[in-house]
Amino acid sequence: MTPTRPPRRSNRPASWSSRTTCSRCSVRSAPRPISPCRNTSTPSAIPQLFVSSGATRWNDPEHFPWTVGFNPTYELEGRLYAQYILQTRPNAKIAVIAPNEDAGKDYVRGFKAGLGHHVDQLVSETTYLTADPTIDSQMVTMRESGADVFFAEATPKFAAQAIKKAASMGWKPLIILPSVSNSFAAVLEPAGIENAIGVVTGLYLKDPNDARWADDPALKDWLAWMKKYQPNASTGDLYNVQGYTAAQIMALVLQLCGDDLSRDNIIKQATSLDGVAMPMLLPGIRIHTDPHNVTPIRQIQMARFDGRSWVLFGDVLGEK
Repeated sequence: MTPTRPPRRSNRPASWSSRTTCSRCSVRSAPRPISPCRNTSTPSAIPQLFVSSGATRWNDPEHFPWTVGFNPTYELEGRLYAQYILQTRPNAKIAVIAPNEDAGKDYVRGFKAGLGHHVDQLVSETTYLTADPTIDSQMVTMRESGADVFFAEATPKFAAQAIKKAASMGWKPLIILPSVSNSFAAVLEPAGIENAIGVVTGLYLKDPNDARWADDPALKDWLAWMKKYQPNASTGDLYNVQGYTAAQIMALVLQLCGDDLSRDNIIKQATSLDGVAMPMLLPGIRIHTDPHNVTPIRQIQMARFDGRSWVLFGDVLGEK
């Protein structure tokens, strides 16, 4: 199923979300400042579907039954990275940096939960403020800790700084980037492609830069859609794949509603997706929602940057 309309442009401030023209529901691409608007929209029983964020607050159907997320929660993703470290580097000395805000706290909470009784292998834990110009001092602190694994749970600007600063200091830990900061254009290029080689991350979408998908019909369909509707956008940016995939899921939900496009039925269908495959999701990763867990994507696969693209390795991590 392919979206037939390009995303609508909006003159709203960046902290606002985008909305479809459907009066019954909204598809939201949610930067972190969006959270205050939820308190005004959900009491009106307006479905907020497929929020492009992994904040734990988006998976809270008890208190916010009209909100459905999209990304793996930051807690889940952090937990999976910790499990990956313990599986591949059981004696690692680990450093982590995170923004001093809810999203960063979600990641670190999940990361520590994943480490379990190995949490003492976390030898350096630092934070930063999004208003800070650099994280140079934190990088020095983490290098001096002797860490050989570095979870750079940072927003794109600071993730790029972290990779670049590590290289300039001669510090060569295994660097793990969160899915929110693995963009080629926003992170890897500003960091310096040569500095980013060997960095790993978790993916759930097909990377258009990865040669393995060159003959994949799903990628060809996506490229054709991009050429028609987004000719000036980067075909190497995973954010464009994510928006396309969220739109496909939204279209599926509306199809499942049939002739009943009531808000109740829309949220019912959006929270009853069982093992749905989407063309641009990685093989083995499916969409699952239920009334008690409204996070559609709950799996990732690790990938390593080779200087050109993210190269997948290992098994899919996470469960339904």
